[in-house]
Amino acid sequence: MKLPESCEWVLHSAAALAQLPAGDTASTGQLAEHFGVPAPYLAKQLAHLVRAGVLTASTGPRGGFRLARPADRITVLDVVEAVDGGADPYQCRELRQQGRGAAPAAECTEPCALAATMRTAHEAWRASLAAVSLADIVGTLPAEIPDRTRRLLARPR
Repeated sequence: MKLPESCEWVLHSAAALAQLPAGDTASTGQLAEHFGVPAPYLAKQLAHLVRAGVLTASTGPRGGFRLARPADRITVLDVVEAVDGGADPYQCRELRQQGRGAAPAAECTEPCALAATMRTAHEAWRASLAAVSLADIVGTLPAEIPDRTRRLLARPR
């Protein structure tokens, strides 16, 4: 499975926001500079997270993005699906019923073994991402990483 580059950007952005003190925000510009990515494109991707209820956004001089709920209630799957959707990437076109070797429709009433295998793999992938929260990700980081992230994304008060 290949995910768009923007998926990496929003995963890192969401994880960075999870490292901030409760109530603090980071702007698109701050996050874009922090990760060295284009701000206009990152803004579009962060908007997907807002629409999906992963982030909230506020405007004004102290505005920016923050997690919409506690980090332990936002999964990696929530973030991925916000930007990439949840569709199964394998689309069975019933190739077994085409061409010279076509099987009769009566033999194709159930999904073929390949389609079933790919579906099982997709479900396992989704389950593995759903089992990991942003809090879990942050919890694996050495203490100096969240400290640095908070320092670099802090706004003067």
